[in-house]
Amino acid sequence: MIAELESLIQSIDLPVDWIGLRSVKETTTTRTVRDGLPDSNGSTLSSGVMVEVLVKGQVGYAATNSLQADRVRAALWDAYYQALAASEWNLHPVLVTARPKVVGQYVSPLSIDFDALAPSELYATLTQICAKLRVSEQIVQTSAAAMTTETESWFVSSNGSQVYQRFFRVGTDYAATAQDGSCVQRRSDHGWFARCYQGGFEFFIEDNLWQRVQTIGEQAVELLSAEECPTETTTLVLAPDQMLLQIHESVGHPLELDRILGDERNYAGGSFVKPEDFGQLIYGSPLMNITFDPTIAGEYASYAFDDTGVPATREFLIRDGILQRGLGSLESQDRLGVPGVACARASTWNRPAIDRMANLNLEPGQTAFADMIASIERGVYMEANRSWSIDDQRHKFQFSCEYAKLIENGQFTKTLRNPNYRGVTPQFWNSLVQVGDRQSWQMYGTPSCGKGEPNQIISVGHGSPVAAFANVEVFGGGA
Repeated sequence: MIAELESLIQSIDLPVDWIGLRSVKETTTTRTVRDGLPDSNGSTLSSGVMVEVLVKGQVGYAATNSLQADRVRAALWDAYYQALAASEWNLHPVLVTARPKVVGQYVSPLSIDFDALAPSELYATLTQICAKLRVSEQIVQTSAAAMTTETESWFVSSNGSQVYQRFFRVGTDYAATAQDGSCVQRRSDHGWFARCYQGGFEFFIEDNLWQRVQTIGEQAVELLSAEECPTETTTLVLAPDQMLLQIHESVGHPLELDRILGDERNYAGGSFVKPEDFGQLIYGSPLMNITFDPTIAGEYASYAFDDTGVPATREFLIRDGILQRGLGSLESQDRLGVPGVACARASTWNRPAIDRMANLNLEPGQTAFADMIASIERGVYMEANRSWSIDDQRHKFQFSCEYAKLIENGQFTKTLRNPNYRGVTPQFWNSLVQVGDRQSWQMYGTPSCGKGEPNQIISVGHGSPVAAFANVEVFGGGA
């Protein structure tokens, strides 16, 4: 494929400063079972080529779902005329240095191939999971799903780039809904499709699978008789599966440079962060260390190069609580004059790369989970996101979780249902008083981070230890 794309570039005579071709082939399979019965069984194949040209400081885009030479050449001419027309209203010239020459490849680590389980075996396991989730007559609905994605991408450019990347991604989701009269409670496997990883079925058939499934069913029933989360200002301890959402919404999206530039306004776009904040803003307490790290094996959004060919490296976005750099491509970095990372990503072959999160993690601290809980006189511990709301500047937020425990005199006492909390992003992160150690660090992900116009849904990974925040407003479902 690399040779074919290079031949296409060499065969066209366009008066441009740079040409890039990114070919993508992606196969996604989704199988779901509901209440022990097959609910969906689908497989999609998508392939095509995105072409980019740089003319008079303006990038032009076009795409085609055909690899035939005449179709790709036609797309290149379309991109050229678009770039030429748009160059008259260019906000900031893009230089060829924004598309450095790179050569390399990346392949996701894979232990158990997707073909290791026949569809019938996969369905049998999902059906068995539904049966195991039904621990009581009070369980009124069960569901189990598994999704696999294999993606190959080839990127070549007129300045000599040659990049091949192959990704294997797997995600699972199991849930049980319990009901007692008007009280309905749902418990899932760490949140909707939170268990998303790069790899194979080693992330599906795990040693603790059946224990996790049993616990989901039992906790759904347990919540029916649990007390409502109290309304008070207290110490809040968040499990890694809720830190996923906390990091994503109140750190990831506000630091996207295209939001700070004003380019992105969809999906609660915008940001309270200003260009002059980089290097100065006290985003959180000194315990807050957030890294952009696409190099972690098995984390959902790992890669070696972003979709413009920029090599991916681990970088601190926030170090000791101070904002260091944003989530922005070389174009956004140059336009805004702030440091960024290799995060120009496209959801598929017919979308241009834009500023996106990849793996965004809270680095572990020094406190063991048991010691953290033992040090808290009164507080609430919450797990797994249930819903979220945040304003269009990523400032004020209100998040709900599935399951909680009351902490009294250094130990868990009662189970709490309908736990919620609210805060303001900088104040909340400045109230970070304890960070769990490496033993409590867990990684999760989501297959559905949405952004852009037209919409782009992309995979994102988040790792975190448990974390404790002081003086946070918590409340129950009726508040």
